[in-house]
Amino acid sequence: METITDLIKDVPIPKMVKIREIYDDTHIPVEDIPGIIVKELDRPDLGGKIKPGQKIAITCGSRGMCNNALMAKTLVDFVKSKGAEPYIVASMGSHGGATAEGQLQILKDYGITEENMGCPVKSSMEVVQIGVSDVRHQPVYIDKNASEADGILLYNRIKPHTSYRGPYESGLMKMMAIGLGKQVGASTIHSQSPNIMHELIEEYGKCILKNAPILGGIAIIENAYDDTYLIKGMTPQEIIDEEPKLKEISYKTIAHLLFDECDVLVVDKIGKNISGDGMDPNVSGRFVTPHLCKGGIDAEKVVILDITDETHGNAQGIGLAEVTTRRLFNRMKLEMTYPTGVTNTFLHLMKIPMIMDNDREAIQLALCCCPDAEDQNNLKMIRIPNTAHIGEIEISEALIPQAKANPNIEILTEPYDLPFDENGNLF
Repeated sequence: METITDLIKDVPIPKMVKIREIYDDTHIPVEDIPGIIVKELDRPDLGGKIKPGQKIAITCGSRGMCNNALMAKTLVDFVKSKGAEPYIVASMGSHGGATAEGQLQILKDYGITEENMGCPVKSSMEVVQIGVSDVRHQPVYIDKNASEADGILLYNRIKPHTSYRGPYESGLMKMMAIGLGKQVGASTIHSQSPNIMHELIEEYGKCILKNAPILGGIAIIENAYDDTYLIKGMTPQEIIDEEPKLKEISYKTIAHLLFDECDVLVVDKIGKNISGDGMDPNVSGRFVTPHLCKGGIDAEKVVILDITDETHGNAQGIGLAEVTTRRLFNRMKLEMTYPTGVTNTFLHLMKIPMIMDNDREAIQLALCCCPDAEDQNNLKMIRIPNTAHIGEIEISEALIPQAKANPNIEILTEPYDLPFDENGNLF
């Protein structure tokens, strides 16, 4: 690496300022969440279907959600209040390295354990065929543990998807089709053209609603600050009718960078707990299927510095960047990353970008390779902690005029040099 280090050693890194991006911060106070969930569930056509002695499966996925464990525990307690026996089912497709143990670990990281929940937490990759899809006549699978329940309560966040657009994106319909489908079900859908994924999610989801004991579910929408914005209980028919409307609301509440473009986007950490693609392309602009999806910032180069602890070495999405660090490369576990690629078929998500020894050199490399920059001596750079938390970020001096012109941006500091340590790293 000495040759590359020598080539980029004199590349200047612009001074940065910290800014606050101001979004609608409407949210539900934490103390009100259990009461709202109980109220949403306690309807004759939803929670009223739960009878004493029944075994009720509650789905929990791999995404990090605000108040995740609190909401899961509230679902468990509600089922118990009906005299039924709840248990949680890991419902996350191929995540966790496509192993039962890996998916249990993901839930544990969120505080969803048997001890905390007061009920069994079951994880298995075994599935059973629940039916055949109406349109394409394909087999539809769900988790075996869930199939053995007298009733299934869905629980998931609704938000824009990272690789397709349609009436049902990330939400309860996808939780059934892919989450409950485990690796087998997820692979069955992803092995077909991304152009029809929105159709398959709906088709498989409706098959499960028809043939599995789905009681309904709790849908969550978060605001731009990752706080709980809306909680909605839905019957099976309401999932079909109302989820597309909730998806449209989520498009308005999701966080996005308040800049149209930059030369270099630096992302401190990616991970499966942040987004299915490691970093949400609705923020980063790096869609795995750009012919199907648009949005996010237009960055000429992207640098990823590290992965989250919660992703357990799964570095899916690293291939969407041009530069990374040796720290990330050393933490990446192929046995955790590759099963996701085999399942979703987007193998370029696993490609390794150029690896630099430290954060400083990774950023310098990206900065010196921006031929389309308007001003090579005054590059536009943005640094974010991850794509889920962009309330406070750093921008280079070249972006200050845009920031000052935007009433939804507050400049918090004077320009400063990035604080690299003696090893050339920022953290």
